[in-house]
Amino acid sequence: MPLIVVDGANVVGSVPDGWWRDRAGAAARLRDNLASVPAAGLSDVPAPVEVVLVVEGRARDVAQAPGGVRVERATGSGDDKIIELVRATAAERRTIVITADRGLRDRALALGAEVRGPSAVPR
Repeated sequence: MPLIVVDGANVVGSVPDGWWRDRAGAAARLRDNLASVPAAGLSDVPAPVEVVLVVEGRARDVAQAPGGVRVERATGSGDDKIIELVRATAAERRTIVITADRGLRDRALALGAEVRGPSAVPR
């Protein structure tokens, strides 16, 4: 089963909807918008898929919710948490990172992951 790792801060930041006033609320909206992805997949990644939303900073307060999206709270850098997940999985199964961060993109690609931009997922 493919793993989709979503860079929460980067994807939330790609939509100028006032997210900066309530980071945890914005992360919760993203989590809820991602709820269809485990059963639907992405346009080029057939379902079923596992979805992990990585949150950091003030967005770490977002709760787990039913719907199949696992929330991973980074204690430090969200990028480092994402790379930790990629390092643990990319050799064993298809791993896709959702981000527009160039530095994170390069690090993930070097470990064998695929990368898609924020528009690849429901935001």
